[in-house]
Amino acid sequence: MSTVLSSTEGVPYRPKKGEIPTAPGVYRFRDADRRVLYVGKAKNLRARLSNYFAPLRTLHERTRRMVTTAASVEWTVVANEVEALQLEFTWINEFDPPFNVQFKDDKSYPYLAVTLGDEAPRAVVTRNRNIRGARYFGPYPKVWAVNETLEILLKLFPIRTCKDSDYRRAMASGKPCFAGQIGRCFGPCSGRVSIEEHRENVDRFVSFMQNQDRRIIGELTQRMRAAAAVQDYESAARLRDRLQAATSFFEKSAVVLGEKVDIDVFGIDHDELAAAVQLFIVRGGRIRGVRSWTVDKELDVPLGDLVDSVVQNAYGDGIVPPAEVVVPELPDDADAVETWLGSIAGRKVRLRAAQRGDKAALLATATQNAKQTLMLYKTRRSADFTTRSRALEDIQEALGMADAPLRIECYDVSHLSGTNIVASMVVFEDGLPRKDEYRRFTIPNSTDDTDSIHQVLTRRLAYLKVPDSIGSPIESDPGSIGVGAADGRELDAAVGGAAAGASAEIAASDGETDAAASDRRKRFAYRPNLLVVDGGQPQVAAAARALEESGVEGIYLCGIAKRLEEIWTPDGDYPVILPRNSDALFLFQRVRDEAHRFAITHQRQRRKRDIGSVLSDIPGLGPSRVKELLRHFGSVKQLRAASETDIAEVKGIGPTLAATVHRALHADVAPAPR
Repeated sequence: MSTVLSSTEGVPYRPKKGEIPTAPGVYRFRDADRRVLYVGKAKNLRARLSNYFAPLRTLHERTRRMVTTAASVEWTVVANEVEALQLEFTWINEFDPPFNVQFKDDKSYPYLAVTLGDEAPRAVVTRNRNIRGARYFGPYPKVWAVNETLEILLKLFPIRTCKDSDYRRAMASGKPCFAGQIGRCFGPCSGRVSIEEHRENVDRFVSFMQNQDRRIIGELTQRMRAAAAVQDYESAARLRDRLQAATSFFEKSAVVLGEKVDIDVFGIDHDELAAAVQLFIVRGGRIRGVRSWTVDKELDVPLGDLVDSVVQNAYGDGIVPPAEVVVPELPDDADAVETWLGSIAGRKVRLRAAQRGDKAALLATATQNAKQTLMLYKTRRSADFTTRSRALEDIQEALGMADAPLRIECYDVSHLSGTNIVASMVVFEDGLPRKDEYRRFTIPNSTDDTDSIHQVLTRRLAYLKVPDSIGSPIESDPGSIGVGAADGRELDAAVGGAAAGASAEIAASDGETDAAASDRRKRFAYRPNLLVVDGGQPQVAAAARALEESGVEGIYLCGIAKRLEEIWTPDGDYPVILPRNSDALFLFQRVRDEAHRFAITHQRQRRKRDIGSVLSDIPGLGPSRVKELLRHFGSVKQLRAASETDIAEVKGIGPTLAATVHRALHADVAPAPR
């Protein structure tokens, strides 16, 4: 193993050509204060590090920030990929690099530990993972679950549970501890067993927890019947109680796989900033424990690399892996990971990505749990008052705003292959969603997303004729540009001539009074501090043009680009990059995701309504035949493109009805607009 440090001239410390070896190894980026910023491993150090020293404009924004923050890079050559994996794990734990994946472990989860390093080992429920010589089982989702399990197992394998101080006092005095006196502890101090016999019980306890062999039920049944046959009813009663305990233990969890299957299943859900991991611990075909992490990401880590880090974190502290570990995607160094896991387990361990069957179904369940965990993680961060306040202050500072953005409006556009174009507006006040203030827009004609953003912002800003204070409704001209929906009711309005100030009629529901329409306009006209659009520079430029044309001043504008989670401003040549664990960035994400969800929901509702209106008017088509047509063709667009012969092939549609459907679908086709 050899270590080389490079601080040569370049970008500004880029190593000279040919200086980096082609051997496997581990590399570290350091800043000017020698702090380790990032640790990575590579099968070929030269090939991997050359990726970091490509032209800066070609790098992922966050990778570029790491490379430019660093002042030097150093590498350590090792013999093979397994050694690289082990050294990478050691250095990540030692240096805690800020640009590596950061795990927030489930330290609050309880475990069942057996203190094998003690003279008389005991079983204990604990959250401490650092007991020397202990063998851990779990984790368990709740304390009551592990306590219940231990109570059952003590009837099967009576071992010590008392505190070390009580044990030493009892052994010195010759008087059993209190737990031993009431039959709750079965250690040597009780006088029932010797230290050697107790150790044998402990070994059986550990072996059962590892293998969970159901054959114990048959063995206990035979022994109970044999004792009863010779009229040893006292022993038979004790064996009966142990048999009931064994049966109860196996009934506590449902069978999800074969009874001889021992696997760990990792479900992972992630985005650009964070990830959630859900581990199902399956022993004897049953889920015996669960474990979860939340993960903060700084660099753009693909799923395979994330799996690599997750597996290291799961088994790097002495947890013995089962014979098979199921993950959503195999890392590039899967063979090295398998070898490393095998060295921990003392036997062969297989790493696989389940594609079908029961294991794939269990992986899907674990992944669904991970999705819920990630959503809850983000929601909790946004719901906390202190966190929200900090997020708003960070946004104010990052965008150079005069005040914190107490009211944020976010806009997103959704369409289906360029048709059914709709947009959404969601509102967050004090960092929390105001769903009663959400609005929806329909865009009859648009050339692209930037044009749609311009139209939507023009329509919305028409209600803000003059700047006013936050939360004050601005009365707008009833003849000005129409707006989308309020409280789920859609108000499609004409868009033509909006930028030039041409008036358009506001579409209101039947029978709506002028007072109701005026009230709706007032509720729509609350003034935002910050407008956010879903997109990068082009979308922000279109929104800025609409803001300038409206004449409204004092409103800040930005966009969030999903691919890199960059914040773009109208006058910025470069994006604003917020830290990965920034509460401000989490709030931006939540606002953007909510706008996207609301737009998608509206688009799907309109599509359903359009489909229903087109087909329901055709004579002879009832609900079941409409459903069959849509199932067969997928959409009205595909149905329109079908011939009469194609339509007639659908179940329940004959040639006559097919001809009727074909005529009806083409009777209302208007010439394409020029």
